[in-house]
Amino acid sequence: SLMQLLSNILLWDGIVQEDTVYDLGLSKLLNRYLLLNLLNIPPGPDNVEKCKKVVACLPERWFQDLKSGSTLPQLTNFSQHLLQ
Repeated sequence: SLMQLLSNILLWDGIVQEDTVYDLGLSKLLNRYLLLNLLNIPPGPDNVEKCKKVVACLPERWFQDLKSGSTLPQLTNFSQHLLQ
């Protein structure tokens, strides 16, 4: 249900202010609740599939102007989880 909520929040990108979507979707939902659940799932195929679903929700345009190897500040914790 958290994934569905994240997906629905990120659909508002382009309709409401970007800062609002970042704050609600990434800072609050992803970093507070969803990432906590991902950290408690043992490493393996199930965890990878859930992370892929998170990545699939993220609007591509958020990453167009980023330098190679960098990410949005709100995605730092999620990126670190992916690297582990």
